[in-house]
This record gives sequence, structure tokens and C-alpha cells, in this order.
Amino acid sequence: MRTRNCWILVAFSLLGASPPLRSAPFDLEPNSSVAPEALSVMTYNVKGLPWPVAWGRDGALEAIGQRLGQLRSRGRQPHIVALQEAFTDEAKSIGRAAGYAHIVTGPAADTHDDGALSADDRRFAAAGSWIKGETQGKFVDSGLQILSDYPIVRMRRAAFPSYACAGYDCLANKGVLLVAVAVPGVRVPVEILTTHLNSRHASGVADDRSLYAYQRQVAFLRRFVAIYHDPASPLIMAGDFNMGPRAARRSVLLGSVRGLSNDRGRAVVRDGLSSCFTNPAGGIAQSADAKWILKRGRDWQFMSDGEHFVLNAMHAAIPFGRASGADMLSDHMGFSVDYRLNHS
Repeated sequence: MRTRNCWILVAFSLLGASPPLRSAPFDLEPNSSVAPEALSVMTYNVKGLPWPVAWGRDGALEAIGQRLGQLRSRGRQPHIVALQEAFTDEAKSIGRAAGYAHIVTGPAADTHDDGALSADDRRFAAAGSWIKGETQGKFVDSGLQILSDYPIVRMRRAAFPSYACAGYDCLANKGVLLVAVAVPGVRVPVEILTTHLNSRHASGVADDRSLYAYQRQVAFLRRFVAIYHDPASPLIMAGDFNMGPRAARRSVLLGSVRGLSNDRGRAVVRDGLSSCFTNPAGGIAQSADAKWILKRGRDWQFMSDGEHFVLNAMHAAIPFGRASGADMLSDHMGFSVDYRLNHS
């Protein structure tokens, strides 16, 4: 009998296990001393996948919360953390363990609104593969969380259309989570968005199929920002964009986000981590970890100015990297960017 467990066994055989990871000292730490018009933001895919897709992860997920808590004890924690793949209870406990006062989650497993499908969308959906997990429904939620030291004054979240996915990614109800945060010294809320876009190789399907899903998700993301982002607010989009080095994906994502502009015609999107390379006080010194993040091309922080506040990326840190013998505690590095908000 075809049961929901069948796809899990397939994914299990393809993905294999991850050994437990030890906790280790930090390399670079966020500069999170509370100063007016300053904000530090971390993005981190924590690999909080359910059994049997991954196992032995409880210790690593607990260590992530502990490490963030240790940063807090020294006043060095990021003010805001955007998590991806926080599917399990252990992953969802990171924020509480780390002492964050405000925690919101992305779309639940049963949240969806497909809207009208084009002819191409219908053909794409009709070609879905049961064995690749594309026709079995959503087993888990979006895996998105935002943790914040500052009050969250509004929140929007939405799942991608159920057909806009490819391969094993379809088993999670991926989508978008947007919050507005009251930052000390800033007259308008600062908006933080996180998302997790369709993988390529790990999806288990052909590149052209995963690319179609990726295009549809990016188009949805752009519409979501156009509808729900307040142009008065600075915007930081931090997440696992799964762009990678492939030209087709880079064209889709960068072409879309760079095409967004505010009502004064200023280009919205700059890359926070790369901006720290050109800032003499950036603190990153083009480290091996930072170069690996950029070369891999999956985890990004894109920043956009508000109507009266300009975002400047001042300093970057990678407390969940490999430097100085540290463990990533995931298959992604967790990095933070310190932003300064200046009146325009």
C-alpha cells in the first residue's frame, strides 16, 4: 500500500545520515551591543530535518541554542535570527534556549492558497512524481522561524502554491515569513523576511523541473514583497535562497530582486555580506568561511533602504563556521551582519 512513509524511505536512502557534531569555540562574533539605529541579523539553515531523512541531530540543535545563549551572556548575540529547516521540536526550541523574547513561525503544513494556475503550471503539476514526493501532500511545515530581541509589531506569512515545488522539496510547505520589528532609535519598523527556496540536486529531480519550481517561487516571493512590504521600512531578506553557482538560477533570483525598486527609484537590493568586504571596518577580512558562503551561493542577506532610513552593512561575523576549529553544527554556516540605519 502506498503510504506517506514510502517517500521517507526513498529520501533516507538518498540522503544518508549525518554524524553528531560537537560544540566548539567561536571564530567571529556579532557586535550586538545595543546602540540606537543599529541592528544585527543572522541567517542560519540549521538542518532540523525529521527522522529518517536525518538523525542524530538533537545534540547539534541543542548546541546551536547553547552557543547563541553563550553569545547572549557576553552581550554578543544577534538581535534577530532567521532560521530555515527548523522542522523538528528540537529545532523549534532553539529560540527559547537562546533567550529570545519574540518568536514567530512560518506557514503551517496545512496552509495553502494556489490561486489561478496557468496552462504551464497545470502541465507541470500533472507531471508530478509520486516516488519523488511531489503528489503526497505536505508532511511538515515551512521550517521557517524568526527570533527577535525586539518587539514584532506585525507579521505576514504565506506558503508557496502547492504545485510550485519540485521533488522531495514538495514534502515541506515552504514559503515566506515577513515581520516588522521595532528597533530602538528608528522611527519606523524594520522589516525582516526569511524564505527557503527549492533545492536543485537534493530535490531528486531533473534540473529543468527544479528550475521551473524555483522560477515560480521567486515570482511568488516578488509579488509577496510588492504587496506586503511597507516602502517606508528598511527591508532585510535573509534566508536559504538555494541559488548556487548555476547561471540559470542566478539570473532568476538576482534579476527578480534587483528589479524591485522603491518609489524613489533607488535599487532595493544589495548583498549584506559582500558589502562588508568593501567596508574597512567590516570585520570579515574575506575569511575562508565568508568566501565559502559566497561561492556556495545559497545563504544570503539582501538589504533594501526605507524612505527615510538607509541601511549600511558595517560588520559581518560567522559564529557557526569552521574557523578556529569550530563546528558549523549544520551543513550550512550561520552568519550575521551588523547594520547601521542612517537618516537619508
